Amino acid sequence: MNNQKTKLILEDGTEFEGFGFGTKKSIAGEIVFNTGMVGYPESFTDPSYAGQILVLTYPLIGNYGVPQEIKKNKMFTNFESEKIQIQGLIVSEYSKKHSHWNAKSSLDQWLKRYKIPAIEGIDTRALTMKLRSKGVMLGKIEQADKVIDFYDPNKEILADKVSCKRIINYKAGRTKIVMIDVGVKNNIIRSFQKRNITVIRVPWNYDLTKLKYHGLFISNGPGDPKTCEVTINNIKKSLAKNIPTFGICFGNQLLALAAGGDTYKLKFGHRSQNQPCVEVGTNRCYITSQNHGYAVNAKKLPPGFKEWFVNANDKTNEGIKHIRKPFMSVQFHPEATPGPVDTDYLFDKFVKMIKR
Repeated sequence: MNNQKTKLILEDGTEFEGFGFGTKKSIAGEIVFNTGMVGYPESFTDPSYAGQILVLTYPLIGNYGVPQEIKKNKMFTNFESEKIQIQGLIVSEYSKKHSHWNAKSSLDQWLKRYKIPAIEGIDTRALTMKLRSKGVMLGKIEQADKVIDFYDPNKEILADKVSCKRIINYKAGRTKIVMIDVGVKNNIIRSFQKRNITVIRVPWNYDLTKLKYHGLFISNGPGDPKTCEVTINNIKKSLAKNIPTFGICFGNQLLALAAGGDTYKLKFGHRSQNQPCVEVGTNRCYITSQNHGYAVNAKKLPPGFKEWFVNANDKTNEGIKHIRKPFMSVQFHPEATPGPVDTDYLFDKFVKMIKR
């Protein structure tokens, strides 16, 4: 703990003062909030948070520490990627003491290991209300002696920063899917392995025509989907062959764009484990885990596609599927980690689609 007075500065000039922990350095990014009550080790390692400074609305963070880094089948079992992905962390109160049977270190120690700055003592309720009313904005955690400029991560191809750099094979059964990695979470890969599906994980800009596969999966990821033009064009080529396709989160947006639809930036996004989603044409409402700042424009759905799920809170799109062809995607996270597993059945639906 460095206990040094540290400032949070927003692009509109608003300043909050608190105390630093984690690594002592200044950092800039996009300020977003998450209303989840638990699951910070999984959330911090979610590549969809690349470029973002995360505000946690739950008042006490760090009380159960951080679990061990155990690898199995080329992945960490307790985390969603190989490292912490957030730019920085903002909390109301950091618990300096932690207790959990699986804890290997404190949150402070973990943040320092990956050189991530954090600030506590902030009125996160007031900050969140500001972001909800004015929308997400750029900001920076600034140490007194380290003044920096603001940084807009959405102007970059963030997928290039979080995607794998080479093909990675996760061998299981004879059925193969190609996974376009634009920031995939580990539990998505685990979800396919549980179903005896071999996963061929490829970089975000990989030429899919070089591979033979039974199905295409488009992963979650950070930033503006329209920056991934190469990915969109590669998906178009696969769709032209009518290869069964499933997308999650960023993958929902990329599928829509590849098919001829449109996306837009949400005012403050959806980041939590309690987002209610209604399946269109039914009375079924699922509680889902989400992490996104962009959405598919339901008014400009591509020809042949229909809206599949909608958010019960703000009526934004939460999924699309083709009327006849084997193409589908959802905006939420069926694999959870953290969050509910109400929609885990969607992986089974995709596997059946592949094996028809």
